[in-house]
Amino acid sequence: MAVRGTAKPAGPRIGLVLAGGAARGAYEVGVLDHKVEHVSKDLGYDVPLDILSGTSVGAANVCALAAWADEPKARVGRLVSEWTGLRIGEVVRPTTSSVLDTLRNIIGGTFSAREAAALFNPRALEQLLRRVIAFRRIDRNLRAGHLSAVTVSATQIATGRIVVFVQRRNARPAPWPASHNVIPRAVRLRMAHVLASAALPVMFPPVRIDGRYYCDGGLRQNIPLSPARRLGAEALIVINPKFRDPKRRQPQVALRKAEDFPNPLFLIGKVLNTMLLDRVDNELDRMEKINTILTAGERRFGPEFLADLNDELGRSDERKLVNLRTVHIRPSENIGELSADYVRSPDFHVPGVLGRVMKRLAEGDALREADLLSYVLFDGEFAGRLIELGRADGRRYHDQLCATFEPPAR
Repeated sequence: MAVRGTAKPAGPRIGLVLAGGAARGAYEVGVLDHKVEHVSKDLGYDVPLDILSGTSVGAANVCALAAWADEPKARVGRLVSEWTGLRIGEVVRPTTSSVLDTLRNIIGGTFSAREAAALFNPRALEQLLRRVIAFRRIDRNLRAGHLSAVTVSATQIATGRIVVFVQRRNARPAPWPASHNVIPRAVRLRMAHVLASAALPVMFPPVRIDGRYYCDGGLRQNIPLSPARRLGAEALIVINPKFRDPKRRQPQVALRKAEDFPNPLFLIGKVLNTMLLDRVDNELDRMEKINTILTAGERRFGPEFLADLNDELGRSDERKLVNLRTVHIRPSENIGELSADYVRSPDFHVPGVLGRVMKRLAEGDALREADLLSYVLFDGEFAGRLIELGRADGRRYHDQLCATFEPPAR
C-alpha cells in the first residue's frame, strides 16, 4: 500500500476535470476512489492532483476534494460516505408553492429575480454542501501547498458569459485575460460559488454574487478544460458521466426510441444531456487535434519545436502551448437506463408524491433512457451503484492513469 507522506517523484502537473451531471456525480467519486486506492498502491506514493476544475456537481466534488487535500485517501472516502448516505427526500424537496410559483412564472412571464422560484428547495442542497465542504480548509490547503489551484465555473445570466472563479496558492491575478465568452475571477471559494455553478435553471434558483446573478456553469462550459490548461496543467484526467454507446443501435431500436421523442419527460432529459454533457467530445477532439499537430512538429523539426513555437508566439508560463496527455473516463453503461431499472426494482423505497413522480419518470420499456430521472435521483443506494460503476471503469483505465503520473519520456 502507498505510505502516506511518501514523496511524489517529479512529474507533470496533473489537472482533474469533473463535469456536471447532478446525481450522476456519484460516478465521478467511484473513479476517484480507484485512483487514490489502486493507482497510488501501484505507483508507491499518494498520487496528487495539483489543479482541480469542476462545473455543477463537479464543482461540489472538487471543492470537497480541495477541502481535504491534506488527507489523500480520506478525502475520497468522505465523498463516498456522503454520496451513499443520501436520502432523496433530503435533497429534492419540491413544495406545492415552489411548483406553482415556477409554473406561474413560466406561463405568465412574471419572472422575478428576487423571488427566484424553482422546483427544488435550494436550502436542502446548501445544508448538504455545508456538511461535506469545509471551505476555509481550502484556503489552508492551498497555502500549505497540498494543491495549487481550484476553479468553479458558472454562467453569468445577464451576459451569458462563463465566469471561472479561481482560487490559487498565491494571490496573483488569474493567469489569463478575459475573452469574449470567458471571464476569470480570483476569489476565495465559498458556498455561493458552488451553489451558483449547480443552479440548473427551473430546478434551482439563480444565485447572486457581488450584485450579479449566476446559474449552472454547464450551460456554457460543462467540461472546464480551458481553466485547468490555463493554470498550467501538463496532463489531464477528465471524468464525464455521459455514456456513449460504442456500437450503433439497430435501426428498429433507434426508431422505437424516436417514437418516445414527443414525451416531454424524455425530451427534457435529452435537453439536459445536450446542455450538460455532450460538448465534452468537441472540446476533447479539438485538444487531440492540437496534440497531434504538436507531436508531428516535434517529429519533423526536432524536440525544440514546441519551445521555438511558443517563443515565436510570445507565449510563456501558463499561456504556453503544451502537448497535454489526457485520460478521458466515461461510463461503460448507460446511466439513464440504470436509473430506470433501479426505480422499477424492489430496492427503490421512496414513499409519497416524490416516489410516485420518480416511478412515473421510470415508466416505459427497457429501451427508454430515463435521462431526466438520472439527474435527480439523489439516492444513496443508487449512488452506491454508480460509485461501483466508476470503480470498475477506473480499473479499465488503470494503466493509463498510472502512466499519466509518470514523467514524460524525453
